[in-house]
Amino acid sequence: MRESDSHSHVVAMSTPARKRLMRDFKRLQQDPPAGISGAPQDNNVMLWNAVIFGPDDTPWDGGTFKLTLQFSEDYPNKPPTVRFVSRMFHPNIYADGSICLDILQNQWSPIYDVAAILTSIQSLLCDPNPNSPANSEAARMFSENKREYNRRVREIVEQSWTAD
Repeated sequence: MRESDSHSHVVAMSTPARKRLMRDFKRLQQDPPAGISGAPQDNNVMLWNAVIFGPDDTPWDGGTFKLTLQFSEDYPNKPPTVRFVSRMFHPNIYADGSICLDILQNQWSPIYDVAAILTSIQSLLCDPNPNSPANSEAARMFSENKREYNRRVREIVEQSWTAD
């Protein structure tokens, strides 16, 4: 009996990473940045679902793009694993939805919270970095044929409405 008591206590225990994520969540609810939303999955604060809305007056306008953020107990000393669940066409987003973004790799800092991560990804949508392409076709099109690139982006936006 005692054994299981102590075990259930461990599960409920709040770790620094979990405390920080609850703080991130509270801040996101109280002061949500424009065009992004995110929340932990039902009973797992280490796994978040987020949505980024395509910024107005850009080819991404009107898109609703779903992502997941997987945090480890090392957060905020290590960045979460972030990937798009929605299909994307972008120079810095891999086919599997993972994102090539400096703050999610070598430029990470513990000062970034969930809001900052999502805001950075949102601005990456309209402002790709063609020098570190994760999708070479998108990167080439972005540089050489902006009209065709924008057309492909519009297709992704329309798909984002029908995807479940």
